[in-house]
Amino acid sequence: MVVSLSPASDNRHLRFRAQLEVPSQHAPDLELLMPRVVDVLNGYLRALEIRDIESAAALTRLRAQMLRRVQIVAGPGRVNDLLIMEFVLN
Repeated sequence: MVVSLSPASDNRHLRFRAQLEVPSQHAPDLELLMPRVVDVLNGYLRALEIRDIESAAALTRLRAQMLRRVQIVAGPGRVNDLLIMEFVLN
């Protein structure tokens, strides 16, 4: 997904791609929830400011925040991890 960052970010965009680690028995259920997952991630990423992304520890913190949000949407025990595949600021 490509996300426009907040207006204070000088019209910068974040290109983001992730993969969810899901137990096989929950994969069909999560497939149905993907629009909600994308929505919650899009909302979170759009609220970020450049300073939230540029710090050295940002990726670890952002990953934890996104994983928690996805786990809330999916329900307990359905998502084990969120793997960041692409995170490019341009």
